[in-house]
Amino acid sequence: MRIQIRGANRFNATDAIKNYIEEKVGSLQRFLPTNPDLEARVYIKIYDVIQKVEVTIPGNQFILRAEEESDDLYAAIDLVVDKLERQIRRHKTKANKKIREREGISDYFITIDDPDTVYNEEDEVPYKVKNVHLKPMDVEEAIMQLELLGHDFYVYRDMAVDAVCVVYRRNDGKYAVIETNN
Repeated sequence: MRIQIRGANRFNATDAIKNYIEEKVGSLQRFLPTNPDLEARVYIKIYDVIQKVEVTIPGNQFILRAEEESDDLYAAIDLVVDKLERQIRRHKTKANKKIREREGISDYFITIDDPDTVYNEEDEVPYKVKNVHLKPMDVEEAIMQLELLGHDFYVYRDMAVDAVCVVYRRNDGKYAVIETNN
């Protein structure tokens, strides 16, 4: 697994920090299939007294993502790796069942074409642009992705209706799907 380390707000990655991140994030490889294209993106933000670590591992079926904050950078790295490990273990059975139904485990993780998020700061209201691949999946998989990412909504291509759909969590805790017309 390749590990890409980036930072913001005065972050300078020393060799010790790089080695620690590579060791800790690399330890997640034992839970993931061997894929030379698998990449973990580590993004570190340094604030006055808080260090925030975000790790994203894009996959073919879902994206593993976690973030943690601590007053110690090494502790934040440990916390985010523990969170990712729990996330992988929690969804492993469900994901393996889906994989066996559709495709081989070696094709499970891929990389996303555009690894960088673009910030448009020229407009009055800055916004974030992300490019995603809309792989066909069913509603259950989209809900799993929504839970894995911890987002309020998830955009996907529904293979039953062959349309772009959005699944989201309602205020009452239930899920709803918005289907688009082609």
